Amino acid sequence: MSESPASPLTTADGVPLKVSLRRAVRRSKIKAFLLVSPLLLFLCIAFVMPIVEMLWRSVDNPEVSTQLSRTVTALEGWDNGALPDEPVFAALVEDLREGQAARNLGLLSSRLNYEKSGMRSAINRTARQLPVEPPYREALIEINDTWGELDTWKLIQREASPYTLTYYLAAVDRQLTPTGEIVQVSDHLKVHVSLFWRTFWMSAVITGLTLLLGYPIAFLLANLPLRHSNLLMILVLLPFWTSLLVRTTTWIAILQSQGVLNDIMVALGVIADEARWQMIHNKTGTIVAMTHILLPFMILPLYSVMKTIPPSYMRAARSLGGRPFLSFRRVYFPLTIPGIAAGGILVFILSIGYYITPALVGGQSGRFITNYIAYHMQTSLNWGLAAAIASILLFVVIVFYMVFNRLIGVDKVKLG
Repeated sequence: MSESPASPLTTADGVPLKVSLRRAVRRSKIKAFLLVSPLLLFLCIAFVMPIVEMLWRSVDNPEVSTQLSRTVTALEGWDNGALPDEPVFAALVEDLREGQAARNLGLLSSRLNYEKSGMRSAINRTARQLPVEPPYREALIEINDTWGELDTWKLIQREASPYTLTYYLAAVDRQLTPTGEIVQVSDHLKVHVSLFWRTFWMSAVITGLTLLLGYPIAFLLANLPLRHSNLLMILVLLPFWTSLLVRTTTWIAILQSQGVLNDIMVALGVIADEARWQMIHNKTGTIVAMTHILLPFMILPLYSVMKTIPPSYMRAARSLGGRPFLSFRRVYFPLTIPGIAAGGILVFILSIGYYITPALVGGQSGRFITNYIAYHMQTSLNWGLAAAIASILLFVVIVFYMVFNRLIGVDKVKLG
């Protein structure tokens, strides 16, 4: 007699157990998602959307295609060999007349002026003298010689695309010629590449100095008795209770030629009064001030790792015949590498993005690329170039993070 197959397990209400478990897991996932959805929404609004907007602005190029739409259409059959025909100039007159009436030629003139000097004055002067009588080619060239240059029309045709890479080229000191070739800008205009290199190597120096100063402090905090280490920890955290602007301006008072440090050196006879050190408004001022400001970000990860290292490890190494330095190098130091990695990547990335401190104490030689991002956002109003520089900086940080993850491993980083 054959046995009947076992019936599937069911719940009290007759639902198969597997189905009931799937429903329970699904409900748990939905509840978890609803709990974190406010945080996800905040991250999208405050973090993801600004990055997407920045990347979009770095290639967005709507000015010519929208405000010179008739001219762009008339230029579609142009062969670049000679000045355009009369219909193209007539279309330009109509576009400028419409833009002057709408008072929106400012963005167009600024955009073209970024690529070719003199375009702002050509557009504004021509728009003010409209209307003109045919033939439009001779009339426009008489108003401004720029309309008689072949490069002007090649520029308008090239920038007719709603997307452009010229902002990225300008961010690395390159530009497009009228024939479409990529060349370096003039020597007196080369500024961005040198600023990128300055930002990276000064950030590396600041990271190294914070490690050099922070390592013994963290070691001391981790090995002192609790009542003493707590007092020192308060001193480490004290800068966080003071405004960044106040700390930066304090360094100005300390480092300037007539400041506290120079006065002490003169009083001790270390330097002559007429040979005071210039330590502000240069690279020295930036490095000193930022090292002090970012030092806690190196000490805290180091301390959190060192606190977990049992003191018996060093005693065991000494008992096995290891000298103090050898024991430290072979036993203690390798165990602190996760803290060094965490502090290093934290300080380096923060250094790259600093703006206030280099602006106040850096002068011309100690400023970072972030100061020029602010300049293009606030002064030159070249938001596309500012977005391109920021995008390159973001890309470099991502590459640095990937290399760091490859060499050390993010899973080995410890912040506590």
